Amino acid sequence: MKTNTSNKSGFTLVEIMIVVAIIGLLAAIAIPNFVKARTTAQTKACIANLKQLDGAVQQWALENKKTATDTYALTDTTLLAYLKGSLLPVCQASGTYAAGATVSANPTCTVAGHTL
Repeated sequence: MKTNTSNKSGFTLVEIMIVVAIIGLLAAIAIPNFVKARTTAQTKACIANLKQLDGAVQQWALENKKTATDTYALTDTTLLAYLKGSLLPVCQASGTYAAGATVSANPTCTVAGHTL
């Protein structure tokens, strides 16, 4: 006597739908956390750049006998020599840096929340 047995292996539609639903749920949880982590990293990098700019301005002012009320420009070539690589750093969040009104004022970024 012969028995007909089928050796089909594979996943059913229900099993595939469950896996897709689980992956979608994990993505819905993970993506906002990635966005938040990226924003936090950009903010911290910008603040580090502002600290580097402020340190360069203070060193430049000290070595060039400037007072706290003197003004400066970030494009000044003598000031850029005090920055690493002699280049003005770039904000990762597409902001731009501006010099403080005086040597004693901190440089600023145009992105909200990016302040010293």
